[in-house]
Amino acid sequence: MDFITHYITPEIKLSEYNGKCFKTEVVFEHHILVWFISGETKIIQANAVYTFNEGDIFLIPRNQLATVINYPKDDKPHKTVAMHLTPAKLKEFYRVNKPVGISQPLQKVYRFTKHPLLESCFASLIYYFDIGETLPSDIAELKIEEAIRILRSTDKSVDGILANFEEPGKINLSDFMERNYMFNMTLDRFAYLTGRSLATYRRDFKKIYNTTPQKWLTEKRLKLAHYHIFEKKRKPVEVYMEVGFENLSHFSYAFKSYFGYGPNMLALKSI
Repeated sequence: MDFITHYITPEIKLSEYNGKCFKTEVVFEHHILVWFISGETKIIQANAVYTFNEGDIFLIPRNQLATVINYPKDDKPHKTVAMHLTPAKLKEFYRVNKPVGISQPLQKVYRFTKHPLLESCFASLIYYFDIGETLPSDIAELKIEEAIRILRSTDKSVDGILANFEEPGKINLSDFMERNYMFNMTLDRFAYLTGRSLATYRRDFKKIYNTTPQKWLTEKRLKLAHYHIFEKKRKPVEVYMEVGFENLSHFSYAFKSYFGYGPNMLALKSI
C-alpha cells in the first residue's frame, strides 16, 4: 500500500506515504499538530503557500480550507506524526487554564520549525509506533497537555485559535468564494463554511452569479491555471492540482474545451 496510517490513540497517529504524490483538499474538524519526519508537504491556502520538510513542526487550525500535497523526498517516504487537538480536550484544558493574548483567531498555519521541546514531545511517541502498542490513556492525556503547554509558551497568539470554539457563522458568500474557489471541496462543505444549508447556498449563489456553483468554479479554476501557465511561465503539471483539479487528463480536457487550445500549447506560447 502507498499510504499507511498507524494510530496509538484516537488522537495520535503516524502516517507514511511511499507513492509519487498525494493531494487532498481538507477542512480539518480538529486542530492538527504535525511533526515532519521525512518527505515534503506543500499547504496551499487562499492567501499563503507553505512548504514543510524534515524536522518541521506546524499547526493547522480547524475549519480552514487548505490543499495539502505530500511528496516523498531524498529516497525517503513522506512520514509524519500528527496529534489531533480536539475541542473536547481543549475545552477541558482551558477550564483550568485561562487563555492569554489575543481573543481573535489568526487565520494562518503556525510554524514551529525544529523546536526542541516539541520534537522531544513527539519523539517520545515513536517507541509506541515501533512496537505497535496502544498508548495508555493516562500517558496520552499527558502528552496532549504537554504539547498544548509548549505551543502556548512558544507563540502567545496561539490561544486565539486553541481557545476559540465558535462554529462558522453566515458570512459574505461572494467574498468567501472569490478567496477559496481553487479548493476542490464538495458543495456541502462550501455551504457549511459559509454558514448555510446546501439549499440556501445554491439559492444565494444563483442570486449573486446567475449561474451554478459547478460551472462558476470550473471557469474560475481554468482562468487561474491560464494565468499561472502564461504569465508565471509554469508548467501545466505544476499547476493543475493547485487550482483545484484532480488529475492532469481531466484538467487538459477541460482547459481545451474552454479556451480552444490545450495547456501544453499555451505553455509553448509563453516561452
